[in-house]
Amino acid sequence: MTTRYFCTLFDSGYLLKGLAMIRSLEQYCPGMKIYVLCMDAQTQLILEQLDLPYVTCIPLAQIETEELLKAKADRGVAEYCWTLSSCFTWYVMQSYPDIDLLTYVDADLLFYSDVQPLFDEIGDASIAIIEHRFTKRLKDREVNGRFCVEWDTFRRDEQGLACLTRWREQCIEWCYYRLEDGKMGDQKYLDEWPNRYSSCHILMHPGAGIAPWNYAQYSFGFNQSGNITVNDAPLIFYHFHQFQLLNNGKFDRLSTFYTSERAEPAAIYERYETELKQCLVDVRAIVPDFKNGLKQAQKIAVRRLIQQYVPFWVKEIGRNFFRY
Repeated sequence: MTTRYFCTLFDSGYLLKGLAMIRSLEQYCPGMKIYVLCMDAQTQLILEQLDLPYVTCIPLAQIETEELLKAKADRGVAEYCWTLSSCFTWYVMQSYPDIDLLTYVDADLLFYSDVQPLFDEIGDASIAIIEHRFTKRLKDREVNGRFCVEWDTFRRDEQGLACLTRWREQCIEWCYYRLEDGKMGDQKYLDEWPNRYSSCHILMHPGAGIAPWNYAQYSFGFNQSGNITVNDAPLIFYHFHQFQLLNNGKFDRLSTFYTSERAEPAAIYERYETELKQCLVDVRAIVPDFKNGLKQAQKIAVRRLIQQYVPFWVKEIGRNFFRY
């Protein structure tokens, strides 16, 4: 059996999501190994005490070079995490020479079926990426990046390493949450890859990369085994953008920005919520008062009401007022 290698990163605020993602990936990719960049000490402590044999924890301080620390001082938390997506993937490739093929995955994914079809599709390609696949309503958002940094595969060959090294250098130099000079965070750099690298493959499986920005255009169902399908193909992974765990034991799935077009696919979210509840139980067996990443339910409810009922122009005036 081929060992598949992955890497990801998260802090204790994303620990429950990251743990759910890792467990689901191991379920549908047996024998896999994943390298986790632990963004704080509590994340490493809990992951190590969970004693997951397929997880290798790497502390943030271990990879922070002088140039990364300089970038860190100039960026927000999210911007620095985006910077580290490429840097950590590069670090793992440099530190573990036995890895021939490495895939970066976001922490807020959940896997629902065998990932082998994706590797079958990748074949001998040096690089594999996936499009956002925006709905028609959201197509204008492609200006921020055609591709989503949620699944990025690199092979240890000339093109794979050249692409990863260049991406790392670009993100260290500039990685901000704004559209500027053809750049946006870490993701718009990917726009050039299909033309720049002849061995870059764009994943086409309909069950990969389902997310709030594209689910409205798909048909969901169940196959004979009871597994969720997307346009009659197995759902492989869903990206839980905007999803919040609440401190009252409930969840906040999506804002009306997405659900006003079409309700979220309930079965997909129900499975995620079940997994997260179990992760919380297991984490609290180690740290009984753990509540990192649990948002205040009342604040989230107020935010959703504002999003739903307050006109856009009023919200813009408010933002400008509180900016000064």
